[in-house]
Amino acid sequence: MSEPLLKVRGLKIGATIFPPGEKSREIEIVHGVDFDLEAGKVLGLIGESGAGKSTIGLAAMAYGRGGVELTGGEVWVNGRDVLQSTMGDKRNLRGAEVTYVSQSAAASFNPAKRIMEQVTEAAISQGKFSKSEAEQRAVTLFEKLGLPDPENIGSRYPHQVSGGQLQRCMTALALCPEPDLVVFDEPTTALDVTTQIDVLKAIKDAIRDTGVAALYITHDLAVVAQVSDHIMVLQQGAMVEYGTTDQIINNPVEEYTQALVSVRSIKHVEKEPSDNPVLKVEGVTARYSGTNFDVLKDINVEIHPGQTLAVVGESGSGKSTLARVITGLLPPSKGEITFDGRTLTPDLATRPLDDLRELQMIYQMADTAMNPRQTVGTIIGRPLEFYFGLKGKEKQARIQELLDEIELGEGFQDRYPAELSGGQKQRVCIARALAAKPKLIICDEVTSALDPLVADGILKLLLRLQKVEDVAYLFITHDLATVKAIADSIAVMFQGQVVRYGPKSKVLAPPFDDYTDLLLSSVPEMKLGWLEEVIANRKMESAGN
Repeated sequence: MSEPLLKVRGLKIGATIFPPGEKSREIEIVHGVDFDLEAGKVLGLIGESGAGKSTIGLAAMAYGRGGVELTGGEVWVNGRDVLQSTMGDKRNLRGAEVTYVSQSAAASFNPAKRIMEQVTEAAISQGKFSKSEAEQRAVTLFEKLGLPDPENIGSRYPHQVSGGQLQRCMTALALCPEPDLVVFDEPTTALDVTTQIDVLKAIKDAIRDTGVAALYITHDLAVVAQVSDHIMVLQQGAMVEYGTTDQIINNPVEEYTQALVSVRSIKHVEKEPSDNPVLKVEGVTARYSGTNFDVLKDINVEIHPGQTLAVVGESGSGKSTLARVITGLLPPSKGEITFDGRTLTPDLATRPLDDLRELQMIYQMADTAMNPRQTVGTIIGRPLEFYFGLKGKEKQARIQELLDEIELGEGFQDRYPAELSGGQKQRVCIARALAAKPKLIICDEVTSALDPLVADGILKLLLRLQKVEDVAYLFITHDLATVKAIADSIAVMFQGQVVRYGPKSKVLAPPFDDYTDLLLSSVPEMKLGWLEEVIANRKMESAGN
């Protein structure tokens, strides 16, 4: 047998950490990992944040990001140990033999340069192609990746294409130098499910057509099942399980892998609504200042006490804009919002204190929603002081009650956000909202930035708290799996309008309108061949039309 394209043996990776109030110290974050990858094959690296997926992927380029050091082991690419290479050889490796596709194409492209210049840069600078040859290859890749107007899209700037199109442009950038190996680092995580389908298909087709080997990094097993030949499961820098995609998905051996496979198994039966809604949105239309078009058009929805309305749709459908209107950040041009039987004033600044207290919000990014210089106790204690005037021991006791309620318990009051995991940060944000004793909490994509196992825990917590507190949720998401897990009623939004609305059992039952059908069919399923089935069905439907 020939040598594998990529051979990793005993890989150890370390980092220096600087704990608050303590001396810096060295820690090991990857513990002696071994694996092989043959030419033309795809290995999926799966695991939660902090498992070492991206760190191991970047090691294939002999690179340690953010002060990380490759401290031991061997990484062989095309028959040579790249960890022992000179700096010049490493530069020649990167962008030529091994290339990289990051999670956020928007953050990776230079907004001041045209797409074509950036897609061809590595291929030209590495001497693989002349400028004209590289540009012709880029056009071929644009076409292969299903980009519109492949002859001319390269003349656009990054902001002039959609997120899904830019992610495919980044795939073209990685493939343009004709590499032997591409590291795909969460390339579809930031995309809507409908866009994700197109990008996944484009990536899979490109891998097949070019014969390139790939490491595909993700925390979503359903996604990696569609593109990988083998899967390596990682936890806290160590390999938990390795096998074929079929074996890992259908017959996982280790308990951790089994937990990943069975995630989102929440069964939530919708509740019957009470007579009086806690929130009623009637005929709401809104537009942003300085624009001449409506971003919301005649919205009519309601939420009942102790229930969850899931608002679902692609980016740009108007979900978060609806939240802004409800909270008074964007006054509507038409319509009325009734909260707990009283009409809400359109502008936040004119609302009485009780309206502010009883209508709370939890944001998508807990990192940016908390002051990094304040302790957990200060963050949760602020609404207790502001709304109820609590101080001293009484306030401390209530903070601890809330921490117990969100399953954090003792020892967290004096911690800072930087000392918490992603799931713990989101729990603190939930506690801060609960501190105000609200009747309605708007949850804006609160699990989309979390790993599946962590997100599962947050959803279970929200459902338990809903029973205890009888609080209603307006849950904004583009994740249909989350909707099925927690919703009592659903509003499907498309281009600023509600196109389908009602109890979960009715909204998720056929017959479907075209857009809802597209959304539901785009949710990745944890089975082999699902992507091909979806694409084939869409082709049949297009042919039928």
